[in-house]
Amino acid sequence: MLRRLLQPFWVLLAIIFLIEAWLWDHLEPIVARVVALIPLRAFKQWLADRVDALSPAMTLIVFAVPVIPLFPLKLIGLWLLAHQYWLSAISTILFAKLLGVGVTAFIFDVTRPKLLEMRWFEALYDFVIAMRAKAAELVAPVKQRILELVRGDGGGWSARMLRLIARFRKSVHEAR
Repeated sequence: MLRRLLQPFWVLLAIIFLIEAWLWDHLEPIVARVVALIPLRAFKQWLADRVDALSPAMTLIVFAVPVIPLFPLKLIGLWLLAHQYWLSAISTILFAKLLGVGVTAFIFDVTRPKLLEMRWFEALYDFVIAMRAKAAELVAPVKQRILELVRGDGGGWSARMLRLIARFRKSVHEAR
């Protein structure tokens, strides 16, 4: 009974996790292109050289520190939200989120080899990768069902409704 009650919570958590993973996967190439366009390639090489000289524990600080300045930006977004500046709040929060994921992807790319030298970090990294696979597995049936509903596959009421809407739209288009 408890498992059944917690199922939507776990699916929601898995979806959030997969959105984060999707952002990470899609922002990393964008950050790489930005690095290629502006002289960040030299900065990346300089940072990589400095990280090579650091201990793994100090590398963890290098990994964590760049995200700290983004925290006030998120607080500004929450303030805007509290004062009902909806569009500004959502824009600020999304900008902070995307910038945070992009910066983290950039810094993690540079610091990953050194961070993985720490056993606990490697275990955490492996755990996150395993959780990502588990989340994808958990969300796959829900995702498949949503795709079936959107395409109108199957014989359920939603599929019939989507086919009815499609026929109605087609008749409206033909009437013009």
